Amino acid sequence: MSAAALGLERARYETMLYFRQPDTIFFTFLFPVVMLGIFSVAFQGLGNVGANPDGSGGITRAAYYLPGMIAAGILLSGVQNLAVDIAGEKSDGTLKRLGGTPLPVLSYFTGKMGQVLATSVLQIALLLVVARLVFGVALPTEPDLWLRFAWIYLLGIITSAVLGIALSSLPRTGRSATAVIIPIVLILQFISGVYIPFDVLPTWLQNVASIFPLKWIAQGMRSVFLPDSFASAEPSGGWQLGWIAVVLSIWLVVGLIGCRLTFRWVRRNG
Repeated sequence: MSAAALGLERARYETMLYFRQPDTIFFTFLFPVVMLGIFSVAFQGLGNVGANPDGSGGITRAAYYLPGMIAAGILLSGVQNLAVDIAGEKSDGTLKRLGGTPLPVLSYFTGKMGQVLATSVLQIALLLVVARLVFGVALPTEPDLWLRFAWIYLLGIITSAVLGIALSSLPRTGRSATAVIIPIVLILQFISGVYIPFDVLPTWLQNVASIFPLKWIAQGMRSVFLPDSFASAEPSGGWQLGWIAVVLSIWLVVGLIGCRLTFRWVRRNG
């Protein structure tokens, strides 16, 4: 089989394995859906976001939090899922065994990327269905907005995936992987406008968050799912689509370099 065919077969295998792990399903696949439900219900008593003084207008809490949960899902599917998964495979000897087979590294990466793409697409589809049918969120109807969603999603998920592969070298063992990776992911979610409105954060914390990709993925998703009037709440007063592409592209290159420098079938000390 060619490297491409092996990669596709590996992607099918990785996706099947993913859905056989209950903890992975909850903490990476269902987590954004659960959090959307919690935030939508918990804060609905506060009224609509951006409402007029008389209480009219604005958007529901579910509509407001949907872009952030999509961005969080992208980060979880790419960074957390792959970093923890690959660290575990290094620790239990799976990578060492694969390294002794004819499986090319490219096919292995293709399998991981295929699994991330498949599961994240299903996750976002579930989020949109829940938002629309359970919470009555009005989804975009303009084709231009869905094209914008497509390129932000693809750039965001690929960047997250390569960063996850690069970060898999941080944990020293598979058991310590969640303790190392999950705090990083949680901190980024809290400072990047996923759970807390970005404009209420201190300026210095906004500047720190702007270094990392999640802030830009979340901002891009807000540009798709929120009314244009909400752009004024961004620090720059606009959606900054050009900067979203630039920052994510830079992190993609950083991730690729990190993968090249750190990935080994076995640890250097192993």
